[in-house]
Amino acid sequence: MLRVAVIGSGPSGVYTAQSLTEQQTVPDIEVYVLDRLPCPYGLVRYGVAPDHEKIKSLQNNLRTVLEHPKVRFLGNVEVGAPGLGAEELREIFDAVVFCVGAATDRHLGIPGEELPGSHPATEFVAWYSAHPDAAAVRFTLAARSAVVIGVGNVAVDVARMLSRGADELAATDMPQGPLGALADSRVEDVWMVGRRGPSQAKFTTKELRELGSLPGTEVLVRPAELALDPAYRDPGGLPAVGRRNVEVLRGWAERAAAPADPDAGAAGRGRRIHLRFFLRPAEVLGDATGVRAVRFERTAPDGHGGVTGTGEFEDIEGQLVLRSVGYRGTPQPGLPFDESTGTVPHLAGRVLRDGTPLPGVYVAGWIKRGPTGVIGTNRPCAKETALSLLADAPALAERGGAEDPLAALIRAGQRPVPWPGWLAIEAAEAEWGRGLGRGTVKLPDWAGLLEAAQAAEMTR
Repeated sequence: MLRVAVIGSGPSGVYTAQSLTEQQTVPDIEVYVLDRLPCPYGLVRYGVAPDHEKIKSLQNNLRTVLEHPKVRFLGNVEVGAPGLGAEELREIFDAVVFCVGAATDRHLGIPGEELPGSHPATEFVAWYSAHPDAAAVRFTLAARSAVVIGVGNVAVDVARMLSRGADELAATDMPQGPLGALADSRVEDVWMVGRRGPSQAKFTTKELRELGSLPGTEVLVRPAELALDPAYRDPGGLPAVGRRNVEVLRGWAERAAAPADPDAGAAGRGRRIHLRFFLRPAEVLGDATGVRAVRFERTAPDGHGGVTGTGEFEDIEGQLVLRSVGYRGTPQPGLPFDESTGTVPHLAGRVLRDGTPLPGVYVAGWIKRGPTGVIGTNRPCAKETALSLLADAPALAERGGAEDPLAALIRAGQRPVPWPGWLAIEAAEAEWGRGLGRGTVKLPDWAGLLEAAQAAEMTR
């Protein structure tokens, strides 16, 4: 029996488990998918915006894998400081695959970044997604103007959530606290700002177009800024996504340049989303009472795909600042780590220390390749790692008669939540939602999640 621990139950972890169980070369295999949270699905549950129901439905596909007879989900298992390290896990399992993602956000490194009212976008996402680590976080949304720094899909999600009405979100699984805050929101202007041009923005076209379909919200672009991009006039050499993005932005620019319809007025246009380009954040302005603006330096294309500062500055008002400039992996106890890339050194998924593979230790997902790609990118990444592990299977030190992994984890001080515990959490969230006159509503804190999970133990 080959026992494999997969650390992380997001897409990369579940796709790794799927690759390991679908193969035929090592039929006698058990895969234990471990997660720090009592809930599975990773960023599909806690990162995908609640109004993206089609993407969130991917949970059904992940669920099928986690219910496979050769797969066991164990939540509430702490791996890393202060939990179990790689060596301790290798005492329990024959192989360990770390699929821990990129857990921290990148910083801007500018003055004022830590002022009250300035937050990483990941914190805002965790709040409206009911991540239990964010239970103590509160966003009152009393700001009149919000500045989102970054032009990727997370920035688009944040801008959309700040602009979408609470009534539209009542049918989602968003918890009551954020839903109420959005209902009371005073935000009128949302500024989404990028340091480079529109052809280099990281958002996908579907997400970009959604901004233009929000009820009561107007999207504003500045034709002069778009025209600074060398690829804007002739986007033929861009990848397909870049071409489509430029087409959408050109449509908005042409609308902005057209004479106003005197009969249309401004009625019903309650919020405005401003897309700005070629602005590099230089300083967050404010004091101990909160932020009031962000100072940007105007940039210009440098002819080599980057930008250079012009020495000209512009202040954009904002009482709420959310930075969305990327994620970064964090070191894992017992594993080597490349600080420059935020990843674990590897060869086809095999973890390398000083160029030599660590026996039975592997990586997949963002901790392997960095925070790049979409959810589907994790499939080939996970398959590559699984194939490396399976090729190594004959040499892995199987411990005949070893203690059952669940018992070993409990003996190591862990309190795992197995699959029935997760099903009990699902049932509790459905019941809570019914009591609120809504659909399923996520439990937003650790205490509520673990209490619901324990209900499964009491009924066994």
